[in-house]
Amino acid sequence: MPIILDGKALAQTMQAEIAAGVAEFSRRYGFAPGLAAVLVGDDAASQVYVRNKRKACETVGIQSWLHALPATTTQADLLSFIAQLNADAKVSGILVQLPLPKQIDESAVIAAVTPLKDVDGFGPESLGLLTAGHPRFLPCTPFAVQKILVRHGIAIDGQHVVIVGRSNIVGKPLALMLMQKGSEANATVTVCHSRTRDIGALTRQADIIVMAIGQARFLKKDMVRKGAVVIDVGINRLADGKLAGDVDFDAVKDVASAITPVPGGVGPMTITMLLQNTLQAAILQQR
Repeated sequence: MPIILDGKALAQTMQAEIAAGVAEFSRRYGFAPGLAAVLVGDDAASQVYVRNKRKACETVGIQSWLHALPATTTQADLLSFIAQLNADAKVSGILVQLPLPKQIDESAVIAAVTPLKDVDGFGPESLGLLTAGHPRFLPCTPFAVQKILVRHGIAIDGQHVVIVGRSNIVGKPLALMLMQKGSEANATVTVCHSRTRDIGALTRQADIIVMAIGQARFLKKDMVRKGAVVIDVGINRLADGKLAGDVDFDAVKDVASAITPVPGGVGPMTITMLLQNTLQAAILQQR
């Protein structure tokens, strides 16, 4: 049987560590770090995500505010509101929940968040610093993947990591992170995507496979080398209402040495790394 990489349990451990950091910050500066969440429209999944993030903030002692704006909000109005949050000293981090309504340019909104409050790590300055090898805020889901590996004692240094998916949210930043020089990186990274020929031929070469393609149970048993580590970022709603990752978990666990479940794997850790980034942002803003 493989090691089940329990993201929920690790999240609880790390959130206790973050709570201690938040308490120390509050004692030193007289106020708690604060996260402002901006939700535009009434997307049900986004509402759940934001609610979970705010609950996690409460757990570790971070202040949180939800700013729910109507789906008809214009881009100009949203940019103006973000400017207000940028100027608010109580707000350590700003989270603009994606996706946004069609009338709004997501890239313009992401870029509008001041770099020292970009706790999602999606802004051009954050990604530029990562590319240059001097990261400030790491995007939360790739950060979660890295911490799951590190905290479970899984070596990254010198390993061949195959990432399936090239999104700006997961695949691209994770590749950049794992290629960095350092004890928690130094990997050889291959990135696959929809145009890659014979993805299985590449995943079978991997020491570590990260699935972030958004297709339920895409990774099959015959695509995994025995003893490989498998990290499943995907979360897909099936016709029967159940959730499934991008990995055929029941089959792949027979050959993997370690594997994340869905749900309960990367998801809880993604929220945890958002909390870590918010605490880091608060500290940086006091310098």
